[in-house]
Amino acid sequence: MQFSSSLSRGRLIKRYKRFLADVDYQGRPLTLHCPNTGRMTGCAEPSFTVYFSTSANPKRKYAHTWELSENQRGELICVNTARANQLAAEALAGGLIPELAGYGRVQAEVRYGEEGSRIDFLLSEGGRPDCYVEVKSVTLLEQDGRGYFPDTVSLRAQKHVRELIQCVRDGRRAVMLFCVLHTGIDRVGPARHLDPAYGRLIDEALSAGVECLAWGADISPEGMRLARALSFTP
Repeated sequence: MQFSSSLSRGRLIKRYKRFLADVDYQGRPLTLHCPNTGRMTGCAEPSFTVYFSTSANPKRKYAHTWELSENQRGELICVNTARANQLAAEALAGGLIPELAGYGRVQAEVRYGEEGSRIDFLLSEGGRPDCYVEVKSVTLLEQDGRGYFPDTVSLRAQKHVRELIQCVRDGRRAVMLFCVLHTGIDRVGPARHLDPAYGRLIDEALSAGVECLAWGADISPEGMRLARALSFTP
């Protein structure tokens, strides 16, 4: 995916109220919309370089959206969590991910499950079991290139794993697709130290037959794409 317009560059002052961030842009403060509800550990340190897009929609209260962070090591991080699904959609349409290629129909945001969920992508093809794909954005890097998901206790993420386990038990295919949007991460695993229940559910899911795939993205201020398979180490 290419950003619709060139991203502007500033320096982070602070993030606050979850959805707002102030940056120093050309010597003056500017408020951005922050499209990320997580803790953003390691992604939002004061003085980090940030890249933001600008909307021409006059109805928006905040015209600018925080897209990327650049940390002190020069690693780029996509903080806009909506981008993960966009990258996954492009990868599915282009047959980039071999394990998910060959399905003739791709539907987004389909209701399913006993807990009232929406699956990110439902893949179908005559003669094959439907494939339910849940996409997760990974940006938490803690040490030695290892990334983790989630970055805090997430009841929503736990629910999604339970739903996928039930899909497999019902004879359907279920896949967790971890989109790694941090150029410093080279492998991924569940954040057992932050959400032990999620870690246990991942173990149960793998035993049940849920597949866990991790793909890393090439990231630049011009655009992004899922580019390579990474190891998932439970």
